[in-house]
Amino acid sequence: MKILVCATGASFCKIAVSLIKYLEQNHEIYAIFSKNAKLVLNKENNITELNFKKAKILNDDDLAQSVASGSFGIEKTIIAPCSSNTLAKIANGISDTLITRAAAISLKEKKPLILAPREMPFSTISLRQMSELSALGVIIAPPVAADYFSPENLDDLEKFFIGKWLDLLGIENNLYKRWGK
Repeated sequence: MKILVCATGASFCKIAVSLIKYLEQNHEIYAIFSKNAKLVLNKENNITELNFKKAKILNDDDLAQSVASGSFGIEKTIIAPCSSNTLAKIANGISDTLITRAAAISLKEKKPLILAPREMPFSTISLRQMSELSALGVIIAPPVAADYFSPENLDDLEKFFIGKWLDLLGIENNLYKRWGK
């Protein structure tokens, strides 16, 4: 399966790195990190270089990349984390970066698009934009914690978030303990 994973400049960008490392084991992965996502990775996690085994990293400034066309065949797209800026651009049809262009492609091709907004609290404007995008079929899935799986540390929470997103992508996983098990 061809999956596009994007990260924009919101806190907790490291989760995109973990998501890609999990997905690249069994899928054809393309990744885009915005310049602000790279800044956040450096500030929060001291990550200055992205290294993956198989995932192809694309430049967010290059709108001529393969994923900018529906004919390339990306099957599913996830933007995690999704900044309020990126959310606003997607909601208003602005495609000025490869990430926002790829989101527009997902919408026009009616392919699964998951956005993981990482702001709190959400502004009324962002909530309205999420509602409008949800009405268009976009899945809004912020990283919201639960306690039923008894997380012991941040890694457990990260696995939970990734597992929930994989569920939404239709990808089987056992990254977290499910309700009632």
